[in-house]
Amino acid sequence: MVKLRKLHEPLEDRKGSLYFDGCSVKELAEKYDTPLYVVSEKRIRDNYNHLHDALIRIYKYVRVYYAAKANSNLTVLKILHSQGAYLDTVSPGEVFMGLITGYTQDRIMYTGTSVRNDELKMLVDANITVNIDSQSELDRLLKISVPQIISVRVNPEIGAGHHSHCVTAGPDSKFGLWEEEAIQAYAIAQRARVEHFGIHMHIGSGILEVEPYVAAVEKLLSIAKRVHDEVGINFEFIDIGGGFGVPYKPEDKEFDWGEFASKVVAPFKNKISEYGLGKPFLCVEPGRYLVADASILLTTVNTVKVTPAKKFVGVDAGFNTLVRPTMYGSYHPILVANKLDKPETETYDVVGPICESGDALAKDRALPEVAEGDLLAVLNAGAYGFSMSSQYNARPRAAEVLIRQGKSFVIRGREQLDNLTANQKVQVDL
Repeated sequence: MVKLRKLHEPLEDRKGSLYFDGCSVKELAEKYDTPLYVVSEKRIRDNYNHLHDALIRIYKYVRVYYAAKANSNLTVLKILHSQGAYLDTVSPGEVFMGLITGYTQDRIMYTGTSVRNDELKMLVDANITVNIDSQSELDRLLKISVPQIISVRVNPEIGAGHHSHCVTAGPDSKFGLWEEEAIQAYAIAQRARVEHFGIHMHIGSGILEVEPYVAAVEKLLSIAKRVHDEVGINFEFIDIGGGFGVPYKPEDKEFDWGEFASKVVAPFKNKISEYGLGKPFLCVEPGRYLVADASILLTTVNTVKVTPAKKFVGVDAGFNTLVRPTMYGSYHPILVANKLDKPETETYDVVGPICESGDALAKDRALPEVAEGDLLAVLNAGAYGFSMSSQYNARPRAAEVLIRQGKSFVIRGREQLDNLTANQKVQVDL
């Protein structure tokens, strides 16, 4: 007999059927169709509180910037705004969505790369704090206007992440300025009469171990000390980035915020005192950690196909709906939502409707015996799920619903076929 999975909130097994934050996923699929993203408001709030409380117990000057790229649904942004979050953005579109969901200019930070001049002008005009990613960006920004505050993204030469594509610091990274160049950038900004400053880093994404942060924060603070001593700058904030991971695979462990507080936040507090850096805000930029396990993707089994080599489960969600398994080889837990009481006796590839051999949500996955019409739940789908989805193969994008106090609400309508032709213009004389 194969052991059955143990479920954790907001997942619940009720007589072999999956419930998510108190709602039957079978009923949700019947009401809203599939593929369908289901979001738990309570889980987002709980994740935010868990992270924020762990940090503020050690150092009271903390700002939590939500990394909007993980999930930029307007309702998700508003939930986190109501929790007191700030917003980390990487595009003018994310800035726009932040502003219309209530984030004031002083609560938004822009950390872009390869930034256009018109984007820089938009940011300056809107009084958005910019993290400078290159000397070129700084030079072009100062020609447009001298902002009141500037931050510099430093490459601490230490990177980490769950995939090479997600490592955002170190010798091969396109992001940030190296130490000597960063010091020069601060001097240039000061001579241009910029009045307020921050310093920033981001080492990668999907990190489950605390140790990479220990070394990187130590390096960032040493650079901050040099800037303070050599250029005469005081920092309003020191942003140590995000990238905090969640356990996708069964063997993965939870990110240990107690260890992070003792090994990163406490030394941070001691070092800024030792270095004479005052009381800057400690900023972190969680994205995945806040929203990943707060959402599941529901998808219906259309086809069960057995070949001499494989057993395939064909579903109505492909890499157009969830690209992470195809792009990164990522693992997402999958449950047969109507067969939680059945043992995992079969091995399948779970594949989508996209005309690409790489369109697989899971390979060689142990599941209960699957039949056409079954409902699958792909877990930890709230981060880089819808936000990285597409209309590839001319397939409209999925709907999103929010669970709030046991009730469901549409927070993004399902796209229809006419959405595929929006903004297109056919040249009739062809």
